[in-house]
Amino acid sequence: MTDLLIRAVDVVDGTGAARYQADVLVDSGRIAEISAPRTVSGAGTTIEPAPGWVLTPGFIDMHAHSDLHLLTEPGHFPKISQGVTTEVIGQDGISYAPIDDAALGVIRRQIAGWNGNPSELDFSWRSVAGYLDRLDQGITPNVAYLVPQGTLRLLAVGAEQRPATPAEIRHMQDLLAQGLSEGAVGMSSGLTYTPGMYADTAELAALCEVVADFGAFYAPHTRSYGAGALKAYAEMIDLARTTGCALHLTHATMNFEVNRGLATEFLDLVDAGLAVGCDITLDTYPYLPGSTTLSALLPSWAMSGGPDAVLDRLRDPRTRARMAQAVNVNGSDGCHGVIVEWGTIQISGVGDESLGEYVGMTIEAIAADHGLAPVNVFFDLLQRDSLATTILQHVGHEDNVRAIMVHPKHTGGSDGLLVGEKPHPRAWGTFPRYLGHYVRDVGLLGLEDCVNHLTGRAAQRIRLTDRGLVRRGYAADLVLFDPATIADTATFEDPRQQATGISHVIVNGECAIADGQPTGRLAGRTLRRDSTTKQTR
Repeated sequence: MTDLLIRAVDVVDGTGAARYQADVLVDSGRIAEISAPRTVSGAGTTIEPAPGWVLTPGFIDMHAHSDLHLLTEPGHFPKISQGVTTEVIGQDGISYAPIDDAALGVIRRQIAGWNGNPSELDFSWRSVAGYLDRLDQGITPNVAYLVPQGTLRLLAVGAEQRPATPAEIRHMQDLLAQGLSEGAVGMSSGLTYTPGMYADTAELAALCEVVADFGAFYAPHTRSYGAGALKAYAEMIDLARTTGCALHLTHATMNFEVNRGLATEFLDLVDAGLAVGCDITLDTYPYLPGSTTLSALLPSWAMSGGPDAVLDRLRDPRTRARMAQAVNVNGSDGCHGVIVEWGTIQISGVGDESLGEYVGMTIEAIAADHGLAPVNVFFDLLQRDSLATTILQHVGHEDNVRAIMVHPKHTGGSDGLLVGEKPHPRAWGTFPRYLGHYVRDVGLLGLEDCVNHLTGRAAQRIRLTDRGLVRRGYAADLVLFDPATIADTATFEDPRQQATGISHVIVNGECAIADGQPTGRLAGRTLRRDSTTKQTR
C-alpha cells in the first residue's frame, strides 16, 4: 500500500490532550510514525495542510442505521463525507441478523421506513457471521454490529405480546451467544418498538447476563423518552448493576414538554450508577427533533402480531377508536407515554410515491387542508403507505441537549436514517455540527474535548484496542479538517448536503475522501469482537 504523509499538521489525538504539530506517516494501513514537523520525507503521497488545519482520529458513529445502505451504496457518502470512519449498526433492537426466512419478511416490512426495502438486494445470509462476511465484500467505513434483541424475540417467541417461556428465553440466550461469538460487539434493544418492547425486565436481565459473560455491552433504546423517561433510564441502570453488563444509553435524550429542564435529573441517575461501579456511557445527536416511523406512535397492543395484524386492526372501526383513545387521550406507550401533538409530527418520507405531496408537512397541517381530524389522517397514512412512513418528531429541548452533551461519559451518534425524501439532516451533518456549531460557534466544548467524545471515548466503549487515537501502530482512520470552517450544511428543508471544511477522510490508510471528493475506495472492514480475548480486534 502506498505510503501517505500528512506534513506539519496540528494533531488532535483523541485523548483530550492539547494539540501539537507533527508529521504523521501512514504505511500499510497503520500510523507508522509521528515525528517533529518537517522531519519525515519519502512518502508516496504527501498532504501539506494549510496552517491551523487539524488531523484527528476518524469519527465513530455510536448509533447508525446503515444496515442496508452499506450494501446498496457501499461508498456511503453521507457518513464518510462528514468524517465517520466507523459505525455501530444493528440498533434499536431490530435488524437483519440472525434471521430466518419468516422473520426476515416481517422485519423487512417493519423497518422499511428506517432502511428501505430494496427488492434487488440478495438477503442470502442468516447468521451474524454471514451478514458481517457480506459487508466485508466491500464497504467504505468500518462497521461494528449489535445483536438486536427484538429480532431475537421474533425468532424465539414471535410477534405476539406475551411473556417468553423459560425455554424461549434460553433460546434467545443461545442465539445471542452465537452472535457474540461470531463477532458482534454487544446487544441492542428497542423498547418502544415491537416485539422487543414486550420483554419484561427479567427477560432483559437474562440476556444482559450473556452480554456480560462475553465482555460486550448493552445499548438500549429505553421504554420511554417522555413521560416515563426517568423510570426507563433507572430500569436500564439497575440492569447494569444487577447483571454486571456494560451499558451504553443510546440517543440519550429527555424529550417532550414533560421533561423540559430535567436533564440534570437524568444525569444524576447516571452518576449514581457510576458511583456504585456500573460501566455506563451514552451518546446523543446534536439536534432537537427525533426521527422514527409513523407506526411507532401506535400503542404496543396495536402492534402485536406484526405488520399484517396491524393493518387488519386499522381497518376495524372499533379498534381504531381504541387506538385513537390511546394517542389522543391516554398517551400511547409508542409515543413515550404522552399524548401525540400532531403539530410536532412532520412527514419525512413515504414508501408509496403517490403520497409524496405530504412530505415536509405535519399531520396537523394535512388534516387542516383536508378538513379531517388529525388522528384520522394518521390512520389513513399508515394504511395507504403500508406502515412505511417516516417522521420527524419536534419534541426536543436545547437546554437538555447541551447538558447531556457535556457529560464525561458522552459520545456522538447520528441516529440518522438515510431513506425518505427529507430525512433528518443528522444523517449528513452530525459530526461537523458538533465541531462547528457547538465547539466553534457556541463554545460549549473545547475542540480537543469534543474530538475525544467522538473518537477515543467511543473506541473505548466498543473495546477497540487499536483505533480511536492518533498513535503510532494504530489503524490509520483519520480526518483532516479546518476548525475555522467545518460546518454542517444539511437542513430540514434540504437535508442531503455535504458538510464543509473537511478535505480528507482516511480509512485503514486509504483516502475515502481526498480534497473533499469521494475516491471510491472501499477500505472499510467489519470490526469483530474476538471471542477468545473478549476484545474487539
